Amino acid sequence: MSVPSSVSQSAAEKQQRLFAALAQLDSVLVAFSGGADSAYLAWAAHRVLGARALAVTALSPSFSTYDREQAEAFVREIGLLHRWIATNELANPRYVANDADRCFHCKDELFRVLGRLAAEQGYAAVAYGINADDTRDFRPGHRAAREHRVLAPLLDAGLTKTEIRELSRAAGLRTWNRPASACLASRVPYGTPVTPEVLARVERAEAALRALGFRQFRVRYHDALARIEIALEELPRAFDPAMARLICERVKQAGFTFVTLDLEGYRQGSLNVLLNP
Repeated sequence: MSVPSSVSQSAAEKQQRLFAALAQLDSVLVAFSGGADSAYLAWAAHRVLGARALAVTALSPSFSTYDREQAEAFVREIGLLHRWIATNELANPRYVANDADRCFHCKDELFRVLGRLAAEQGYAAVAYGINADDTRDFRPGHRAAREHRVLAPLLDAGLTKTEIRELSRAAGLRTWNRPASACLASRVPYGTPVTPEVLARVERAEAALRALGFRQFRVRYHDALARIEIALEELPRAFDPAMARLICERVKQAGFTFVTLDLEGYRQGSLNVLLNP
């Protein structure tokens, strides 16, 4: 597949490397959350393998209704072969305890379920969308992927987040500029138990911010307090007195008693600082 001349040579070469690796597979099941990385991987697998590629999305209380809607829209537009499955990470006390290895237990459950589905349906491999930039952050889920022998084609091809967005845009994928997304449990500080009630409160608060027109944000859960991280370029709008009143009103309606705006703005994985005090 040729790419537009606007795509950098490095990104184009890495995409060809990715396609070549996927072509070596008899078939593949792709863990698909609807975010930019997994969407690009699912598209690439579909492009190379056709009906021998299946995108699978896991449903649980940590996966928001909004993310499900985004995943559904992408599947319709691209025509992916797709399936929903249920995961039950909340049945694992070690996941609920929310220690530093929470993501390991989440991915361990996901890859266990995907591995079983792949075996039942005759898929030769399972793959997920970690990219070259992700290895710079704390990623216990990657350990689970290695233990389950899950492939990481984007990482193996050396693709960065910027390159994935560049190539996604060239391919006409709606996800090319989708804000960074993560499961709802990532909003809960380590040591605070993850429960369906906590996840639902965070989801309601984030839905309220989205309805107010904000694009890149997180509602970090601190018991009765919602600490809101909003992208720096959007913060001036949030600090407008009328908007600030609306934010407080809507987030309190979601179940929080106190609402605060974080002056540092949105930072991906900001709660990881608690791991190295």
